[in-house]
Amino acid sequence: MQPLVSVLLPYRNAAETLDEALESVLSEREIDLEIIAVNDGSNDAGPVLVERRAAVDPRIVPISTAGVGIARALSQATAMSRGEFVARMDADDVSINERLQKQVAALSRDPHLGVVGARVEAFADGDLGEGMRRYVEWLNGIITPEDHVREIFVESPLCHPSVMMRRAALDTVGGFQETRWAEDYDLWLRMIGAGVRMAKIPEVGLRWRHRAGRATFTDPRYALARFIEAKGYYLAARLRREGKPVAVWGAGRTGRRVSAALRENGVSPGLFVDIDPRKIGRIAQGAPIVDPAGLERGQWTVVVAVGARGARSLIRGHLDGEGFVEGSDYICAS
Repeated sequence: MQPLVSVLLPYRNAAETLDEALESVLSEREIDLEIIAVNDGSNDAGPVLVERRAAVDPRIVPISTAGVGIARALSQATAMSRGEFVARMDADDVSINERLQKQVAALSRDPHLGVVGARVEAFADGDLGEGMRRYVEWLNGIITPEDHVREIFVESPLCHPSVMMRRAALDTVGGFQETRWAEDYDLWLRMIGAGVRMAKIPEVGLRWRHRAGRATFTDPRYALARFIEAKGYYLAARLRREGKPVAVWGAGRTGRRVSAALRENGVSPGLFVDIDPRKIGRIAQGAPIVDPAGLERGQWTVVVAVGARGARSLIRGHLDGEGFVEGSDYICAS
């Protein structure tokens, strides 16, 4: 029988947690699924564990690469998979609360949805860290398709191992691709650009493990500078299509870095906006820095790029109060 859901699970040297991850998916017996378990260059006991489990459970399909990296491993897994829906799972996480079944239901109810994620519970052996706690709180607050469109240039709005996608949506944007930045953020940016609708189930569906050595912390493609490059590349393409002059709200470090990334992709902001009286009246990257009172709706597309905690919310409130419309008059990019 052809599975409805194909779960792509790449792993490398994950023997310690792999069995728990597999079991958390296989325990969902209400849906027809397969797990494409990709050994991406392991030298521990993980491949033996997968082969042993596959021998007694045909839902597990083991494949191996020569250690090609996550994007290529996922591409190979996708090519081997057969399901109408393609889900993700990592070898050190735990799928909970019948996540897959609820995601299938969400995609079945709404044929316009292309991706359904889940809220996550992050955990670590030691301290999770304040930055990660704030990120998870933000991510878990993004539920509707409109939320995901609004927040796409702030940060990656989906936890990659928590998602399920229609195969057609994945194929529409060319699948997983190797890039200079994180493969998942690149995928979400391409999907949003292609009009693919994203949402989350409101329940926590994944226990998301963070530990030393995870790619999130060690792979240079996940560094802040690479995320800004990704934003600059895709946001510049959108701004060029819209055709209006661009102003950047934020003349500090974050705003200047986002502005530089836009310039590298052919969009040169003509104005900076800031509330700091020490900056107002100066020049940054060849553009004047002005008080917010200098903004007139319809004249500029405002890119909000500020690093101070809580500042994005305050700026949104100000712009909304002045009649600016998010998504057309302004876009938040940090």
